[in-house]
Amino acid sequence: MKSESHVGAFFDWMFRDRRTGRIVIAQFPNLPLWCFIAAEVVRWILAPAGAAGAWLGAISAAALAWWAVDEIARGVNPFRRFLGLVVAVLLVAALISRV
Repeated sequence: MKSESHVGAFFDWMFRDRRTGRIVIAQFPNLPLWCFIAAEVVRWILAPAGAAGAWLGAISAAALAWWAVDEIARGVNPFRRFLGLVVAVLLVAALISRV
C-alpha cells in the first residue's frame, strides 16, 4: 500500500501543473510549435530542393529549438521540462551528426 502512495506522489509531482493543479501531458501548440508545424508541412508538401529546402529546414529546427528552450525554462511541470530537454538534446545530436 505504501508503494502506491509513492507512485501517486511521483505522478502528481511529474505531471501536475504547478499553477492550476491540473494534470498536463500535452498542451495546445504555442507559437514556436505552430511555426515548426507550418515549416514541416510546407517541406512535406512542396519538397523544395536547394536553398529553399535549406531555409525551411533551418526555420523548422530554429522553431523547434525555441519551443524546447521555452519548455525547459517555463514548462508547467517536470515532465514538460524534461520533454523540452530531450528535444533539445536530439536537435543538438542531429546538428552534430550533420557536421
